[in-house]
Amino acid sequence: MDTHRVSEARTGGVCPEDDEQCLKLEKAAVKIQAWWRGSAVRQTLLHEALRAWAIQCWWRSVQAKMLEQRRRLALRLYTCQEWAVVKVQAQVRMWQARRRFLQARQAACVIQSHWRWHASQTRGLIRGCYEVKARRLELDIEILLA
Repeated sequence: MDTHRVSEARTGGVCPEDDEQCLKLEKAAVKIQAWWRGSAVRQTLLHEALRAWAIQCWWRSVQAKMLEQRRRLALRLYTCQEWAVVKVQAQVRMWQARRRFLQARQAACVIQSHWRWHASQTRGLIRGCYEVKARRLELDIEILLA
């Protein structure tokens, strides 16, 4: 019962003759109303707190997903960069190995042409073997003249 209604009842003659009893009723009504309002406020606050907690949980999961996406993107970029470095290194090593091979082959061709010219001039028998290594040429030649 509202305090306004209790005071109305007191003034309207509905209240018993004893004002003290009316005051007790009024105080009891005020206590009940205060309890009811407190319960309603606590329930509202509880619902609001639960809603806020649900929103916070959702936001944390969204942030975790975004962080995981950023981590994966950074890992993918790092992997691409490392793969590019490995490819460049492989190309440089292949170029160096091919250059050494071509130099050795050219040296072998020069030596062969000189030996052929020399053999045709001497008309002798030339026995020999050679081996081309990375930076030098090893020859073992035996010449027999007829």
